Amino acid sequence: MNLGIGNKVALVTACSGGLGAAVCHQLAEEGCELILFSRNLDKLNALSSELQATHKVQVHVVSGDMTSEADLLKLKSFLLEKFGGLDILILNTGRPPLKMKTVLEETDMTRWQTAHETQLWAPIMFTQHIVPLLIGRVNPRIVAVTSATVKQPMKNHALSTVFRAGVAGLMRHLANELAQHGITVNMVLPASIATPALTGSYDMSERITQLPLKRLGSPKELAAAVAFFCSKDAGFITGASLQVDGGMVGALQ
Repeated sequence: MNLGIGNKVALVTACSGGLGAAVCHQLAEEGCELILFSRNLDKLNALSSELQATHKVQVHVVSGDMTSEADLLKLKSFLLEKFGGLDILILNTGRPPLKMKTVLEETDMTRWQTAHETQLWAPIMFTQHIVPLLIGRVNPRIVAVTSATVKQPMKNHALSTVFRAGVAGLMRHLANELAQHGITVNMVLPASIATPALTGSYDMSERITQLPLKRLGSPKELAAAVAFFCSKDAGFITGASLQVDGGMVGALQ
């Protein structure tokens, strides 16, 4: 694809592996200059080397916790000093605590607190500290990677559904409020994507039989959807949610 985003400055969060790393590869393939932000510095450095060797793009590593105000202020300072702002924000978060359970089985309040901080509080913190850096840029984009559970709750996914539904509300508000600045805000909703975290935690055979496409999706297929929302041609799409789920969600909208 040629999405017209070559040389754009793109920040990808929670990207040391899985879907976040796949998105990094997709944006690097399109020629973006990347900032990688996650907690595991060793993994970030390894990914940075891989991206530079494969795609011949500039990659910058900033390690930190998405829920730490000090780390976000460090990231903000880096973005302002190096680039004067930001063109593309890919707001990815880590998974909620495993093993996934029903609402009534979730009796450990520390799991609720951890899921809240990881899934919802982190995007709120980024909204306060990083989102303003997109104002004034040319064709700025925000894409949140959440979950198809915000459209159709999945069995035993209480922690995911509750807080990612909150993220959906946050993104919808941002889409309305940032439109005046030309910033589009969209969500990609994955389900049944073949990442090590998923295939290592669940028996996928039953889920595959329930999917209309009868297979798992690839991280690259998810990343391609994210990249499209970043493209110049997606400039009239905002407040949208795109399922990348093999047809799992049965709703009409």
